[in-house]
Amino acid sequence: MTRQVDSEFVRTVGENVRKMRRQRGMTVQQLAEASGVSRRMLTQIELGQANPSLITVDKIARTLATDFASLTQTGDDEALSVTPADRATVVWSSVSGGRALLHVSAQERGGPELWTWRLTPADRYRALPDTPGSEELFLVTEGQLTIETVDAGTATLQAGDAARLASDREYTYVNRGQRDCSFVRIVRVRP
Repeated sequence: MTRQVDSEFVRTVGENVRKMRRQRGMTVQQLAEASGVSRRMLTQIELGQANPSLITVDKIARTLATDFASLTQTGDDEALSVTPADRATVVWSSVSGGRALLHVSAQERGGPELWTWRLTPADRYRALPDTPGSEELFLVTEGQLTIETVDAGTATLQAGDAARLASDREYTYVNRGQRDCSFVRIVRVRP
């Protein structure tokens, strides 16, 4: 599976990484060493030339003492902010047509993020642990979603089923069904 993200996401993440790194008085080399992301990759991300994985963006965010959503925000701080359907950010996609869209996130660090996901049959997405106390909520709207964890077991949800996951552990989303799986995901990462 190959993941592709849209160019607006890549540009926004790059600008925010550069801005936050400079605000913290860090060089690219210092951020690379602290995050475990190569200096070359960080430079490409800051220039909007890299297509970083969710895991890479998350590593950078943690090192900068922020969260994933903060690196993807465009700075809109209106009391009411609407994201049109065609402006949702494609953050992950597979060659078979699966994808993850980040629709909107709260302004405050660690605030909730609203996502929709579609996994085609046999799609899988592996995530690294979030910070302790982080959670995700799921509502399956179509098909079947299997959530696998390294230490809390496995659950298979059908359309209409909901779940809560303490996401401070490795976990994987899998579509083991014969048709597409769609679900809504709300993420709350503890700062």
